[in-house]
Amino acid sequence: MSNEREVNELKRTLDTKELQELLLEVSRGEIDTNSAYEKILSSLRRAPFENLGFAKIDHHRDLRQGFPEVIFGIGKTPSQITSIAECIVKAGDNLLVTRTTLEVHSEVQKIVPACHYHPKARAITLQQRQQQSGQGTIIVVTAGTSDINVAEEAVVSAEIMGNHVERLYDVGVAGLHRLLQEHERLTTAKVIIVVAGMEGALPSVVGGLVQVPVIAVPTSVGYGANFGGLSALLGMLNSCTTGVSVVNIDNGFGAAATASRINHL
Repeated sequence: MSNEREVNELKRTLDTKELQELLLEVSRGEIDTNSAYEKILSSLRRAPFENLGFAKIDHHRDLRQGFPEVIFGIGKTPSQITSIAECIVKAGDNLLVTRTTLEVHSEVQKIVPACHYHPKARAITLQQRQQQSGQGTIIVVTAGTSDINVAEEAVVSAEIMGNHVERLYDVGVAGLHRLLQEHERLTTAKVIIVVAGMEGALPSVVGGLVQVPVIAVPTSVGYGANFGGLSALLGMLNSCTTGVSVVNIDNGFGAAATASRINHL
C-alpha cells in the first residue's frame, strides 16, 4: 500500500492479527507474495462503505469494477449530490455526475472548485488521478444531430474512465454515403458506440461493416410512433447483425461503461 488512504482502508478491512499472520506466512515461505496480495485485494473488495444516512458511498468500487462510484443526478437534491461528490473527491477518486444541471454544478463547485460542467453531456467531472488507459479507440457515432446529447454523455463518461474517444456525428441511414465515407476510420476502433433514435437502424448498418463490438444506444428522439425511444430499442434488439449489444434508452453512460471494460481487456 503506497499511501495513507490505502493503509487506512487496509486497517479497516483486515483484522490486525489476520494481517500479522498473513505476513508471517509470507516470511516463512508458506504463501507467495502474489497469493498474499490476492487475499488483501479480496478483503479490500469487501471493505466498508461510508454511510451518509441518505446514501452509502462505495469507496472500493474502483477495485471491483475499474472506476469509482458514479452519481446519477436525477432524483437527488443539489445538497445530496454535493455531499456525495465531496466524499468521493476527499477519498481521492475521480468524480462523475450524470444527468445533472448547471445549477447543481454551481452548488458542487462551492465544495469542489475544480469540477467541470459539460453542458451537452449534462455531466460534472473532476479527474484527480489518471485511470489505466484503454488499449484502443472508442468511436461514438450518432445517426443525427438530435442524438448528440446522449452521445456526449457517452464521450465524457468514456474519457474519464481512461479511454481515447473519437466522435463521428450525423451519419445516419437517411444519407448512408456519409457513413460509408468513414468506413476505414471505423475499422480502426476497438469498440464502437452507435447512438440513434427514430427507427434505430444505424447500429445494424455499422455492425455489418466492422468486426469489433458495437454497443447500440436507442434515444427518445423521434415522432409519436417512436414511443419515446421504444421503437428504436426494439429495432436494435432485433438486429440481424452479429456483435451488436443494446443498452437502455438514452443510456450513454451505460454504453460508455461497457465499452470501457471491453477496451481495457
